Amino acid sequence: MSQPPSPADIKRFARYLRIGGPAAILGGVAIYGITHCLYTVQAGTRAVLFSRIGGLQNNVYSEGLHVRIPWLQWPIVFDIRTKPFNIKSPTGSKDLQTINIALRVLYRPSSDSIPYICRTLGVNYDEKVLPSITNEVLKSVVAKFNASQLITMRQDVSLLIGRELKERAKDFRMIIDDVSITELGFGKEYTGAVEAKQVAQQEAQRATFIVERAKQERQQKIVS
Repeated sequence: MSQPPSPADIKRFARYLRIGGPAAILGGVAIYGITHCLYTVQAGTRAVLFSRIGGLQNNVYSEGLHVRIPWLQWPIVFDIRTKPFNIKSPTGSKDLQTINIALRVLYRPSSDSIPYICRTLGVNYDEKVLPSITNEVLKSVVAKFNASQLITMRQDVSLLIGRELKERAKDFRMIIDDVSITELGFGKEYTGAVEAKQVAQQEAQRATFIVERAKQERQQKIVS
């Protein structure tokens, strides 16, 4: 059976509590401050601070360890690495043919403009901007070419789309690194007409070959 604590034990415990209590509290506060005052910005990202008092701050924080005020400030992180955006859209050519075209766009936000992007568009800026401006530019450019030109001048069309999309993206502080046409299809009527034309050309070439061969055979008979 355990003995109750003696008066000396009680005094000793009270003395330890007086000495160790504040130290333990200060240690806990220090640990909390270290873990909640510091935050890390990972490679390939940037951060801006939002304050309960002043709102979104204008400073952009790069990779590394940074300090914030707990409960008053918290970081909003943006990925600044180049990312792909794919879109497929039916549009009309200059000669009124239906073109099914797919694009692959490589984009990223302008690092210096992250506060503006965050304030006006939010973290999901790409989902709000890219579908609309890509469709807008795509339809505008494709409408300048006939269906046959889209085939023979595919690289030129891709460069023109990229150039106009880069200019349009500047309005939203976005950078377009590359644009490429990944798919180019046509309506059934146009495809059928192209196939019929190819068949007709092949038949014409075959007829020309037969006529030329007949001429050569006649000349050989005359010589012999």
